[in-house]
Amino acid sequence: MNDLFRLFRYARPYTLALTAGILLTLVVGLFEAARIALVGPIFDGLAGNPKSQIPSFSYLTEYLPQINQWSTIALLLLIFTLLKGIALFCSGYLLTYVGQKIIVKLRQELYEHILKQSEVFFTSHRSTDLTAHIISDVEKVQHAVTVLLYDTLRESFTLIALLVCAFSISWKLSLFSLVVVPVVYIITVRFGRRLRQTSHKTQEGIQEVLGIAQETITNNRVVKAFGMERFESLRFLSSLEKLRHTNMRTASALYLSSPILEFVGFLLLAGLILFVQSLIAQGGFSVGSFTALLVALAKLYDPMRKLSQTQNTYQQIFAASTRVFAILDEHTEIVDKPNAKQLTTFQHRIELCDVSFYYPKSEIAALDKINLTIEKGQMVALVGNSGSGKSTLANLLMRFFDTSSGKILIDGVDIQDFQLASLRAQMALVSQQVILFNDTIYNNIAYGRTDISKEKVVEATCAAYADEFIVERGGYEVSIGENGLELAGGQRQRIAIARALLKNAPILILDEATSALDNKSERIVQEALNNLMQDRTTVVIAHRLSTIQQASQIVVLDKGRIVEIGTHQQLLAIGGFYHKLYQLQFAKNELNKELMLTRE
Repeated sequence: MNDLFRLFRYARPYTLALTAGILLTLVVGLFEAARIALVGPIFDGLAGNPKSQIPSFSYLTEYLPQINQWSTIALLLLIFTLLKGIALFCSGYLLTYVGQKIIVKLRQELYEHILKQSEVFFTSHRSTDLTAHIISDVEKVQHAVTVLLYDTLRESFTLIALLVCAFSISWKLSLFSLVVVPVVYIITVRFGRRLRQTSHKTQEGIQEVLGIAQETITNNRVVKAFGMERFESLRFLSSLEKLRHTNMRTASALYLSSPILEFVGFLLLAGLILFVQSLIAQGGFSVGSFTALLVALAKLYDPMRKLSQTQNTYQQIFAASTRVFAILDEHTEIVDKPNAKQLTTFQHRIELCDVSFYYPKSEIAALDKINLTIEKGQMVALVGNSGSGKSTLANLLMRFFDTSSGKILIDGVDIQDFQLASLRAQMALVSQQVILFNDTIYNNIAYGRTDISKEKVVEATCAAYADEFIVERGGYEVSIGENGLELAGGQRQRIAIARALLKNAPILILDEATSALDNKSERIVQEALNNLMQDRTTVVIAHRLSTIQQASQIVVLDKGRIVEIGTHQQLLAIGGFYHKLYQLQFAKNELNKELMLTRE
């Protein structure tokens, strides 16, 4: 129930519409009961008893003796039905309006919350799971606050109105009929608990199916290259079968409760008919009153059955809302300090002072006591084996993570004292894994910026050597497909470089930007990178040491520590770790050249 109250907090701006919708559902219940109460006078008239025994409508014969009772009742039936229909439409429309507003706000809040989280959050949540929370789980919550809320209120008020109608006819018989309520409650609660448990498993199954589908579709080339189509198909089928089994357990609980409740209700009704038969024979109860009571009690079954089903559905929805609010309650985002400063310019240097970093749930330092100074205008290269801490250091510079200990200073100020947005505004990133969007080339380069002219975009693409292939592909308004898959690797890199050029940030981070390219593409991209690095402070992470020989300083990392630092020539002269890396990369090429010369 806490989740439900939490959802209603989103409805506060729409209190007037919500209140009106609730009151109108009450009106629906009242007119439903009023129509049933008209049954008594009708059947009493047919049985030759002009005096209705229903207090609410006795005035029809006592106070209006001159009026044609049949015409009056017929007219009231039409009026009650019309007013009920109007109230039904208006209440449904208003509650749906409020529900849609709540869901838009909830979905947007969830989306923005996820975007704000740090890298720690994304390492513990699969992207398919997060997408499922935004789409599938919120869609279930949407069903709760638009459809189920309306149904619950309407059926609840109708149930109350029918009970009042039944008690006004005969409170003893109505009270006797309520012995079924505890039985209904026990059945509903038991099936509700079972549904809530299976709903959690259903959502987990959906996430597993989505995860497998996304992985295999995204990595379809690997699947085909290793001939694993059959393996992946069977793995996908296995997850589908698990989901089907869970769904069948949910269905058995969902559809079994209604027949059981129906049987219990009509068992009571059968006993009531036998009991009232003797009362009518003795003249203690009129045919019209009994018929109205019977109709009211029979009508009670419908809202009870619907409320039972609603309760079962709510259990499934509460499971979804629990997952949504669990994400909203998870806070790993990096937030600004209360008096954070605005970083407007970068003037002197970047300093790392005793910086250490541990990834969550790891006792091994990814970076250990790093001390490094990067002067403005320098090109600093980070090299080392995989897992040595190169990318981690770059992530700390952009505050994708915060340091576990130590400080990173820009112009003598701790970067944690700056507003995060202003810090990242001073940096541009070009990585090996280029992220492009399913949009036009122009929009991928401009990326949300409406304050720049097309001339600036064209200027950036020319500097990135991307203008030629853009023209060949049909211009800037051509779509490049999901993640730019319609472009070659080097072309995607040049789009990313053009985007970084357009940002025009003074600090540039190149995370292995050419490591996945062939020699020809690497040469073109490297020329574009040279244009990008001009007059900028650049931190380069590279596997190919040939691309960083002109660096101002090369920082060699191993197991999270700086083991060597210097220029290319200085490090080769030392004959240490960098020298070994250099030999590993170039010795084979030199040997091949010598062999070719020998043969000649």
